[in-house]
Amino acid sequence: MAAFMSDDRESLSHCLNRLLSSLDDADGITLNDVFSQVGDKGFGVLLVVLAIPSALPVPAAGYSTPFGILIAILSLQMIFGRSTLWLPSRAKKIKLKRELFRKMVHSTNLFFSRFEHLIKPRLRWIGSRLGLLILGLLVLIMACLMILPIPLTNTAPAMVIFVVGVGLSEDDGIFAGVACVLGLLAVLLYAYIIYLALTRGVEGMEKVLEKIF
Repeated sequence: MAAFMSDDRESLSHCLNRLLSSLDDADGITLNDVFSQVGDKGFGVLLVVLAIPSALPVPAAGYSTPFGILIAILSLQMIFGRSTLWLPSRAKKIKLKRELFRKMVHSTNLFFSRFEHLIKPRLRWIGSRLGLLILGLLVLIMACLMILPIPLTNTAPAMVIFVVGVGLSEDDGIFAGVACVLGLLAVLLYAYIIYLALTRGVEGMEKVLEKIF
């Protein structure tokens, strides 16, 4: 699992659909199952899988904090240049129910049906040591924002992480650059939320957020 980039590899959508097909009659898929089958897509696929419940329209409450913590662990490995993935053994046992994983793959397929023609290997700075450092820092910041118990705001950082995962998986430096821009917007959003909390209190902040979202 050491290689990040390869010119001849399956697409992210095919990888996720393969994982879904591998379930057969199983009632779900563990993170260890994903971990053992992602091949050279490593960090990218795991970031996508962990971000989907909060990033895309999938009814899956309660995942943002635990998955945010796992994403932070992955981001630190990117920052420090670890070439192989590592997850705590306890985390590998986390199981996504079959129906939830099916909905996650379906939502990802819908995303790719709209954007896959725009995604391709280019500007491969993301595979360099500096590229992984930059993206790792971005993912770490977004993971911390996901973990914060602020209502209605998990989607923005999760979407940034999802886009980073897609960029890494497909070796698309432009797509990863888009993630950096989205990350900046997410930071500005949270700065505004903190401002609202300080000036209007928590109840006032929630009322404003409900109107926006």
